[in-house]
Amino acid sequence: MAEYRKLGKTSDQRKALLRNQVTMLIFNGRITTTEARAKEVQKIAEKLIALAVKEKDNFETVTVKTKVAQKDKDGKRIKEKNADGKLVTVYDEVEKEIKKDLPSRLHARRQMLKVFYDVTTVPSENAGRKKNTRKVDLCQKMFDEIAPKYADRQGGYTRIVKVGPRKGDAAMMVIIELV
Repeated sequence: MAEYRKLGKTSDQRKALLRNQVTMLIFNGRITTTEARAKEVQKIAEKLIALAVKEKDNFETVTVKTKVAQKDKDGKRIKEKNADGKLVTVYDEVEKEIKKDLPSRLHARRQMLKVFYDVTTVPSENAGRKKNTRKVDLCQKMFDEIAPKYADRQGGYTRIVKVGPRKGDAAMMVIIELV
């Protein structure tokens, strides 16, 4: 008996397909796909969510001093002339609290990064412009949003709902979603 479905694809195509679908499932919360693909995606997603639930509180808070550029009312950096007559940006020292992962959580984050693709979002009002695009940290989303939601749950983080056959080839279509 096989450990996984081949899905009619070569191994690199299959891995890319599953990585993409797991990434979109975590990012959007639900995807529509075929039944065989959904069952494979469910295996991967359940393992990643279980890993996030296990490691969600495994960090320490550290206070760090950083330099932040002073900005005027328009949001532009304030510049002053130094002794040489060159314009130099003015900085303030600020203390920030950051979360520092402990080794096991760092390992879990790296395991997730092996699966997730980079996701970039574009605000709808600036569609077509590169300026306001931002990368979404799916690992952070897993630890901060998804893991606390499932903290008291013993598995079964996803659900597969049958939709019906696809028109072209009658493949059974399903919706896989986070519970």
